[in-house]
Amino acid sequence: QGLPVLKHMGFGHAVNITLGLPIVRTSVDHGTALDLAGSGRAEIGSLIAAIDQAIAMIPGDASRP
Repeated sequence: QGLPVLKHMGFGHAVNITLGLPIVRTSVDHGTALDLAGSGRAEIGSLIAAIDQAIAMIPGDASRP
């Protein structure tokens, strides 16, 4: 029941991480917003956050703290 609050507070920066796979898998933590596709109004913050998190999770990644 706390997930909606976390999504609201972290919108644009929240990342969905799938654990237990043999690969690193992250995704944005919101829907597809197909109504915004091609409009030039979509925000890319969540996508950038998901990519950054995936890179940070790569084993042996030197940029990881």
